[in-house]
Amino acid sequence: MYRVSGKQLVAIAMLAAVFSALVIVLAQRAFDRSGNNSASVFSGSLEPIAVADPTVATDEQNNIEIYHAVSPGVVNITNRGYQQGLFGVFPSEGSGSGSIIDEKGYILTNYHVVSGAQQLEVQVENDKYPATLVGTDRDNDLAVIKIEPSSDHRFTVVRLGASQGLQVGQKVLAIGNPFGLQRTLTTGIISGLERPLRDPASRRTINGAIQTDAAINPGNSGGPLLNAKGELIGINTAIYSPNGGGSVGIGFAVPVDIAKKIVPDLISKGYVSRPWLGISLLPLDRRTARRFNLSVEEGIIIGTVARGSGAAEAGLRGANVGEDGWGNVVLQQINDVLLTINGKKVSNADDLQNALQDKKPGDTVQVELLRNNNRTTVSLRLSERPPQER
Repeated sequence: MYRVSGKQLVAIAMLAAVFSALVIVLAQRAFDRSGNNSASVFSGSLEPIAVADPTVATDEQNNIEIYHAVSPGVVNITNRGYQQGLFGVFPSEGSGSGSIIDEKGYILTNYHVVSGAQQLEVQVENDKYPATLVGTDRDNDLAVIKIEPSSDHRFTVVRLGASQGLQVGQKVLAIGNPFGLQRTLTTGIISGLERPLRDPASRRTINGAIQTDAAINPGNSGGPLLNAKGELIGINTAIYSPNGGGSVGIGFAVPVDIAKKIVPDLISKGYVSRPWLGISLLPLDRRTARRFNLSVEEGIIIGTVARGSGAAEAGLRGANVGEDGWGNVVLQQINDVLLTINGKKVSNADDLQNALQDKKPGDTVQVELLRNNNRTTVSLRLSERPPQER
């Protein structure tokens, strides 16, 4: 049996240590030459890193590759404006995120990120650019802004994927600028689909929102929600936070298929062309129905009819309103109650929006009304929604 002396053991250990150190040094040099060090990644001097097939890459490798490939195309947007306060007008500032969707400098973000801006500034990696507002869509909380590319910098474009066919449990990643922290990555899964997302300010509902548990915080708004291929599948727009704080694991994103449908209009027109009946709405409840002896308790009271609109041409009649002794608006007479559009029941603004979602200006719809407690149906030609209603 061969025996090893103590001196031989020490010598072997020293040789092993030297060999290990040499391997580490050579590996580190190879790593640095490959361009994976943080300094070169954030300098913008390298081509975007390709994302490996997520079915063969480890989850960690997939996260790293997506961040390196996509984050240079995720921007920080600063919105500067003015607000009226108790002691006069004072400057205000807000921030959000966005995705570069075209090499010409078009950026997709949320409407609420750029709403009311007097000045927009966009930070792309370490460079800052003034931005112009191209188009907005308050209904879907989306907007497009634009920056001018410099001759020595080529923008990284965030690839648009598809939101159709998404599955609950599917991995997602969010990149944005929460609390002003540049290009932060969070991961999670799709935890729900087809969620109605209500905007309390505009009283409008975004249908089909994507729910995720990937951490989304103030400043993430407008940033991309990505799939495991690094493709944009949603635009992060809201969080559920019952105490007004940060993320509690319930965030929402506007599906990218909605954005792909309306972005051409936003770029070419500055708005989305949508159909309009030409009426204002008043709610109908059981108490109001009984007060005016109506034979229905569901529907929409037609408040006013806009001059020259399709509703005016179809002969729709608005309600009569007045004021009480304290200056409050009082409903005095109901003339028409809107019941259905092309056979679809409508009882609120969301129902009306859904009934018209597949229509366009110039189309004709069949409108069922309650007039003098009798049901009647009229043809109504839809006009384009005017600027003040967008």
